[in-house]
Amino acid sequence: MRSQCSSFLVLLVLGVASGELVRYDNFHLFRVAITDQEQLKVLQNVELQNDQLIFLDSPTQVGMNVSVLVSPRKLLDYLQLAKNAHLSSHLATTNFQAILDAENPPAKNKRSDEFGWEEYQTLDAIYNWIDELAVKYSSILTVQSIGQSYEGREMKVVKLSHQAGNPGIFIESNIHAREWITSATTTWLLNELLTSSDPAVQELLTSYDWYILPVANPDGFHYTKTTNRLWRKNRYPHNILCPGVDLNRNFPYHWMEGGASQVACNDIYAGPSPASEVETRNMMEYYETIVDRIELHLQFHSYGQYILLPYGYQDADYPDNYSDQLEIAEAAAIGFSKRYNTPYTYGTIADVLYVDSGSTTDWAHGYHKTPLSMCFEFRDNGAYGFVLPADQIIPNAEETLDALIAMLAKAKTMGYFQRS
Repeated sequence: MRSQCSSFLVLLVLGVASGELVRYDNFHLFRVAITDQEQLKVLQNVELQNDQLIFLDSPTQVGMNVSVLVSPRKLLDYLQLAKNAHLSSHLATTNFQAILDAENPPAKNKRSDEFGWEEYQTLDAIYNWIDELAVKYSSILTVQSIGQSYEGREMKVVKLSHQAGNPGIFIESNIHAREWITSATTTWLLNELLTSSDPAVQELLTSYDWYILPVANPDGFHYTKTTNRLWRKNRYPHNILCPGVDLNRNFPYHWMEGGASQVACNDIYAGPSPASEVETRNMMEYYETIVDRIELHLQFHSYGQYILLPYGYQDADYPDNYSDQLEIAEAAAIGFSKRYNTPYTYGTIADVLYVDSGSTTDWAHGYHKTPLSMCFEFRDNGAYGFVLPADQIIPNAEETLDALIAMLAKAKTMGYFQRS
């Protein structure tokens, strides 16, 4: 049976053979709204069987929107499919490669060894930069490896602490490899905490302990830089034709209870068992050493402009402190809109986005009882999707900082983040 990964395989063979990134010349990008159960079944069948349609979002439920890349040779077939299924299908671009080419132009007037936020950085550049920070700010900042990935890359965590007894905040980014804006925003925030003279930012630095995992999926992230920009999963070959597991479906809390797949070629493949992946286990084992100090577990993702709360699994109850988390999320949304009028929607994962299970957001709150657990889905609303231009890194990061300031201030008034 042909599968979703078949089209990727054709492209990957070409890319690997030439030593260059996979290209998507003249691929059309469509945004599709799923309005009924019949449309959902049609799209799920197409995802599994078609060799020239690439689903950037796996169709899992009625009411969600998915992005579909269509190769030039399958364009007429797709248009006929859309007509027959009465799909609401909006054409976003006729040449997806042009969007990729414009995403990350080299920064102007920048030394080759200079780290910055006018362009997206490689894994090595991020690691070298945080290692330099550990030397420069040795009294307050440390870098620790929490283990190695499947391909042997370190998973590095930054701890930033001004004084003992501070409440802790854990930030995780780039668990999905292609979401470059997440690690770019994380590193910008870290730099701002260390260098800003703004009293509100200095308050964040001195009043909280920060535990930051800038790249939770180092193998996948590296692969997006060298081979396929659109790769999402890790790189473990459970299936020789379709390697990789969606690490954000692999955590052992209501695993495989909706919005996840047991088909290895699917982008939301949850793995053969809960916590099957070494990256998942590394994160779990590290988090368990600091969990008693963490008041907020925060995931960074893209895209869609959401503030997501537990839970995401099928037929989930609301958290015991749902009303508190909702108020804090509202404060964050106001913060996000303050500078650039960027609107964010907030609510539980299942209520405002879609059902998904096995996420770290659910696991941190449901299993470990971390009081506040949220996920920020960054810019944009679909114009660029996962391929957000580099000139939006700093604006996205600035409004994220505004959101953090607002939500933490609100949470404090509600009795959270008290020093021990």
